[in-house]
Amino acid sequence: MSRTPRVFVHAPLATGQRLVLENDDAAHLGRVLRARPGEPVTLFDGSGPEFAGEVAEAARRSVTIAVGTRRDADRESRLELVLLQGVCRHERMDWVVRKATELGVSAIRPVLTARSVVKLDPAKIAPKIEHWRAIAISACEQSGRNILPDILPPLPVSTALSAHAGATGVLLDPEAPQGPDRLTHGRGPLCLLVGPEGGLDERERAVAHKAGYTGIRLGPRVLRTETAALTGLTLLQARFGDLG
Repeated sequence: MSRTPRVFVHAPLATGQRLVLENDDAAHLGRVLRARPGEPVTLFDGSGPEFAGEVAEAARRSVTIAVGTRRDADRESRLELVLLQGVCRHERMDWVVRKATELGVSAIRPVLTARSVVKLDPAKIAPKIEHWRAIAISACEQSGRNILPDILPPLPVSTALSAHAGATGVLLDPEAPQGPDRLTHGRGPLCLLVGPEGGLDERERAVAHKAGYTGIRLGPRVLRTETAALTGLTLLQARFGDLG
């Protein structure tokens, strides 16, 4: 293996543990990456630090790892950035969750909008959140993050804005008169509101403006929702966070 694999562990880690991975984690480490006894791995449990590990046993259905030294590795952005993403089609929403995690967001809130093509079945919301959380875990493993972003329950636009009252709000709006260069931000969280495939309707934009959200446009072209989210997050991290 050319790069030490990183593995998220769902239980608290401690030096000296002997950890047995099963199911998908074992399949990825054992069969995909072909880990062998004696090879290194990096482990993290989402609490902040990471741990050096070494493969002790590699069987067909399980991999045993000896947990070694704790390492403090702070790779979190100094900007508390929350993405309020209008729920979009399944593969697009998955992509947004993955890329937003890579870009260092602290939380992702799916937002239910008038123009959302995807209508979430209340009975399936919990499994959907777990699905998005699994994507965020995979993105943390890839990107080196040791703290998982919160995947928050979906809310309608007005309720989502109320849930994040007090944050500096930014609304992506192709009709806004200004770009991101006019934005200012002091301390505290920053929320980015992005509409779904059809964008936010006039009422939703008005509600966001009333809540104090500043509308910005991202150039003269209309971007797809997943492109807009990625571009907006990148600009905010470059301006107020840790990119650049």
